[in-house]
Amino acid sequence: MILKDIVDQIRRYPGITRKRDIHHVVEILRNVDTSSQIVTDFGEDAAAISYDGHYLLLAAEGMWPKFVKAEPYAAGKAAVMASVNDIYAMGGKPLALVNVLSASRGEDYKLIMEGVQKGCQKFRVPMVGGHFNPDSEETSLSVSILGTARKLLRSTNAREGQKIVLAVDLDGTDGKCKSVFSWDANSGKTSSYILERLDILRYLAEEGICQTAKDVSNGGILGTVSLLCECSRKGGVVMLDKIPKPPSFNLLDWLKAFLSYGFILCVNDPCLSACLDSFHRKGIFAGVVGEVLKERQIVLQFKGTKEVLFNFDRESITGI
Repeated sequence: MILKDIVDQIRRYPGITRKRDIHHVVEILRNVDTSSQIVTDFGEDAAAISYDGHYLLLAAEGMWPKFVKAEPYAAGKAAVMASVNDIYAMGGKPLALVNVLSASRGEDYKLIMEGVQKGCQKFRVPMVGGHFNPDSEETSLSVSILGTARKLLRSTNAREGQKIVLAVDLDGTDGKCKSVFSWDANSGKTSSYILERLDILRYLAEEGICQTAKDVSNGGILGTVSLLCECSRKGGVVMLDKIPKPPSFNLLDWLKAFLSYGFILCVNDPCLSACLDSFHRKGIFAGVVGEVLKERQIVLQFKGTKEVLFNFDRESITGI
């Protein structure tokens, strides 16, 4: 596949295009008075609220209706996983979840909640409440999560010259989801194994090794890099040849995949070795795949060719 084809496919990928109306919602909410205790703006994986010497983290996930309808059990698990990853991506630790569930058929909500139960058990985060609509015209699931952090990783503070690092657990399998590309690095592994590796993010934040991160969710690797740079008012170059992939994936599908353990970090050169070593010691691949640029565009390099994926001076993904 040539680079122009990759650019065309990524620009049309729903995991990215579905984010284009976010700015309309944000603009309405900007007029709402906010507390001085809120220390983050829109665009982060979770809101951070200063509280009693630390931060409370609050995030929400609304699952893709197409995914919920096609694979309710998998969607339930993914809702918990994505929420947990949002908290760790902020340098935090999850505390509890709540949900809003709407269902039109009994078997739908049972499968969804069995998936949620599995996710809660795997990540050791309790589901403590929520709301249930048993007579909805369609099935839907949303999850909110509360976490806590001592120091923050943000996805809105990338700086020119920082190295773009991809950290991904390559010990996994094709997620087998019919509606989304996914990589499952959690199944067959103990909770202790999973949480120990997620906790690397909190360690990096608390030790001051890194201040910038974002988890790779439905936007895929390139979508996540692009969102981070857009919200940081920066650009970046991404070297596709440096991105490892499992043999079962072609490159394009891998770049779109929802990674159960995947994070993009922006790291200053003096801290780069310490950051990479923190992942390597736990058997996680971590490597430099690009660099943050002052120019507000995402440039892809592949097999000696170069193409612009997004130019944020002329277009946007979220518009935030």
